[in-house]
Amino acid sequence: MNPPYADAVQLLEREHELDVLGAALRLVGEGGAGLGIAVSGESGAGKSTVVATALQQGPALRTLRGQCEPLSTPRPLGPFRDLGLPGVADTTDDAGLREAVLQELGSEPTVLVVEDLHWLDEASAELLRFLVRRVETVPLAVVVSYRDLEIGAHHPARQLLGDFAVLDGLRTLVLRPLSEAAVAAAVADTSLDAARVHRLTGGNPFFVAQVAREPDRPMPSSVRDAVLARIDDVELDDLEILQLIACAPDRLDDRVLPLVGVDLPTLRRLDATTLLGRSDRGVVFRHELARLAVESTIPPGGAPRLHQRLLEALEQLEPQDPAVLTHHALGARDVDRTLAHARAAAAQAVAAASNTEAASFLEIALNHLPTTAAPLERALLLSQLTRQQYFIGRHRDAIATARASIRLWEEAGEQAGVAEAYAGLAVLEYQSGHSATSTVHARRATEIADACGVPTAVARAYTDAAMLAVIGSDLPRAVECAARLLAVATEAGLEEFEVAGRMMSAAVPCVTGESWARTEVLRWAEEAREQGWDELAWRGHILVFSADHEHGSVRAAQRIIEDTLAYVTERDLGVARLWHLSFRGLVHLTAGRWSAAEEDCRTAIDDVELGANIWPDTVLGLLSLRLGRGGADELLEGAWRKARGADEPLRYFPVLCALAEAMWMTGRPDPRVTDFAVDNLQRLASSPDAIWAGGRLAVWLRRLGLLTARPAEIGEPYRMLLEGRHVDAAAWFRMAGDGFAEALALSDSPEPEHRLEAVALLDRLGAIGTADRLRVELRSDGLDSVPQRPRESTRANPGGLTNRQLDVARLVAKGLSNNEIAARLYISPKTADHHVSAILAKLELPNRRAVVVRADELGLV
Repeated sequence: MNPPYADAVQLLEREHELDVLGAALRLVGEGGAGLGIAVSGESGAGKSTVVATALQQGPALRTLRGQCEPLSTPRPLGPFRDLGLPGVADTTDDAGLREAVLQELGSEPTVLVVEDLHWLDEASAELLRFLVRRVETVPLAVVVSYRDLEIGAHHPARQLLGDFAVLDGLRTLVLRPLSEAAVAAAVADTSLDAARVHRLTGGNPFFVAQVAREPDRPMPSSVRDAVLARIDDVELDDLEILQLIACAPDRLDDRVLPLVGVDLPTLRRLDATTLLGRSDRGVVFRHELARLAVESTIPPGGAPRLHQRLLEALEQLEPQDPAVLTHHALGARDVDRTLAHARAAAAQAVAAASNTEAASFLEIALNHLPTTAAPLERALLLSQLTRQQYFIGRHRDAIATARASIRLWEEAGEQAGVAEAYAGLAVLEYQSGHSATSTVHARRATEIADACGVPTAVARAYTDAAMLAVIGSDLPRAVECAARLLAVATEAGLEEFEVAGRMMSAAVPCVTGESWARTEVLRWAEEAREQGWDELAWRGHILVFSADHEHGSVRAAQRIIEDTLAYVTERDLGVARLWHLSFRGLVHLTAGRWSAAEEDCRTAIDDVELGANIWPDTVLGLLSLRLGRGGADELLEGAWRKARGADEPLRYFPVLCALAEAMWMTGRPDPRVTDFAVDNLQRLASSPDAIWAGGRLAVWLRRLGLLTARPAEIGEPYRMLLEGRHVDAAAWFRMAGDGFAEALALSDSPEPEHRLEAVALLDRLGAIGTADRLRVELRSDGLDSVPQRPRESTRANPGGLTNRQLDVARLVAKGLSNNEIAARLYISPKTADHHVSAILAKLELPNRRAVVVRADELGLV
């Protein structure tokens, strides 16, 4: 049997997959819409062979191949760096890079193949997501492959694969193990027992081919034995070269071959093993399992010597890849080189906005820093690592890292470093749900900074302290910190902190509802964005969103959250993205967009390190109540625990309102409402930023018959309700875009027609659980004309729009055609048409003009 036999086995039972890939390539070649295909399967299933065969049999198209590599830490943009695309190697402009890559790939019919996504780096994952979401606009086929069992919930490729699962123009092909019949076909010309081969190999095509290549050998007891049988007769010198290649999981660069003594006769002998192949960048193993099997033959103590040879050779080449060099320096156990290359790789990762990889390289550098290193050197690395861990949401690790740095800063006599470390700890502890600890750290940071007098330390400490005070409703402290920050930053000429000072000076009036202050905060947030001060820009957006949402400006909150979410995603601020997905879920809930709210909060709720984030549990709990599902109790209990940990008015109020709604829905007394909420309403509502939230809880307590005294100041619609002006309040909520609150305002009215109107409105919103509760109440009051619950088959479902459909619906509301929508959202006109049809059906509207007419009512403008 000659080498193609292995490929032939891997193509058994793959006719459907080849047909799908072939049709896709023909469509792209004919100038049709682009598309994306993900090929999934276990190691050895034949993913590479299927893709290569489809390319060989398909039309002649420009084909670019990117390979993810099993390095100890992936190199940022690894699969894109060797494609020769514009700006990939040295750009720091994420948006510019993505647009340039899309333009280049779409300049002619092209196939982009990226294999082994299970080794994908974070920056590449974001670039691929950008491409596949726009793939229908250019003649481009994006083909990726991966081992599905090796991609967990927090893997960089997880969201990309989610896109393949749900977006139009993308699909996934799963390569299943071979059936026993296919194995029988593979071993038909041998004396092997097909059933036994199937049991041994599990139907894995690669293993089947290895066993069947030499059927006269004893049946191997393991897959490793089947692979190693191929090198049984290899000379020791050649085996060492195979082992050397096995130490280079990315590939052995052609330029390295002469430097490590590999000549052409050697390559011919190794080729006879059929274990090696070629990429456009060098020599590789045909299969990762073969590489691992050969790697396992390296004797104890032999691997460092092999890695050392590769490291010395690679260091002679230009340009150098610090991620690859770090991998080999680690393998060589060369402490000094590992430290140097890991630092360089971390800097490269930061420049590529790949914070996960940056954190990994910084950890490697720290682990290889000599014990004799100066405390200051280690403290600096720990500070850099703390920031990267924070950005990617590894709060527990970041807290431990920051604490470790404090002792070293103190040992080095650098009080400025101590102050900044405590400031960072304050932010981390707050987001982790430990508000009391956060307050202590923030106070300590400002005290130490003031004592040492270093302007940057003072500015950093007071920036963080001011932000924490604002969101914690300690408004006098926030004003004090903002004034100190602005004075120090202005005097020292610290531009970033001067912007922070001006933003925080407007923060308190912003969150208490002053429109001029909202404008001012937005102005400085935009300045921060332009300068690349990502965290500062994000904080400004949080302040504006909080103000908009608390004061019932649903549409303004929607606009700011959509803009911010796009920004923090582009800038790879993973922790910010999780917060803002939760915020968007809250806005969707308020607007009655149930499916979109659930979509966002399900994504955010799994992150247990954001202990202060009450919103996913609260939103999902309310969804369960309003849609008539179960499971609300557990979700709201989780939200309550987080609110207690934060111990702040604006964390308590939303959860207490949700618990009150649950009590109203079920009739079961809840001491958190009957005791805590009643006893603490006046105290919690006394903060000027909690006037509206306090009014909301007061209304819920009135509904439950528990309100003893209303707060001194409350928001306008809640004052109307407590004064009995139910229709006026309902009109206010309708204008604000809060249909659910409108319905409840009408349900509070003593007039039967208003209460009946509330049931009808809740039915239209899809809040069947709440509508059913009102039906019971109305019937118990003796009303005979209560409308029946609508049947599922006839019920309009405005709350069923997904986030993607909302994007399309907003453009329909602006009067755009399907072609214009397609161009704006980077989808095909056919896909836009499908979305519009689904939207009209869910909204129960006759045509797109009706969407335009009712756009304001539907919250689409």
